[in-house]
Amino acid sequence: MVKITKTVARERLGDVSSEKQFWCSDGQVLKNLSELEEALKQMSEETFRFHSSEGRSDFSNWVMNVVGDEKLSRDLQKGTTRIQAAKSVASRVAWLKSKAEAG
Repeated sequence: MVKITKTVARERLGDVSSEKQFWCSDGQVLKNLSELEEALKQMSEETFRFHSSEGRSDFSNWVMNVVGDEKLSRDLQKGTTRIQAAKSVASRVAWLKSKAEAG
């Protein structure tokens, strides 16, 4: 498990490279965790189910393999609803921001 330093927190909050952005089935393109949080709050249940239905964990996989956040990835796997997923991302973003800004 990686220790979350100020630098690591800033990296996790930052934009991913254009080739690693998350492409939602509804056409949204997400480049960071804050955009994922907003997308989860607003996307349709149909779009959420497409990416997190039986055998699919697209959001969790992207967070793990691209953003590199194991904890949030696990939290997203546990959540079964769009609202739970949005809350998990919001909580993690707030925590990472506090670490990134810590003295």
